[in-house]
Amino acid sequence: MTSEKETNSSLLKSQLETLEKSGIKLYLNGLPSTTEYIVKKCVNEDTVYMPDYVTDEEGKVKEIRYDRISFH
Repeated sequence: MTSEKETNSSLLKSQLETLEKSGIKLYLNGLPSTTEYIVKKCVNEDTVYMPDYVTDEEGKVKEIRYDRISFH
């Protein structure tokens, strides 16, 4: 059996790989990133990251920016 963490990791990795291959740029905390690094950070840390979908003038997604969310 796979754990929920492994399932989430596989799903996120698959989605991001598809988007990255289609030319969408990935960022983590304002810096260019990769699918592997984002998956590692989002799934393996006890931190919440929120994706922000940035579009071009035609409404097509051109970037996904994952930013760490702080709870105060």
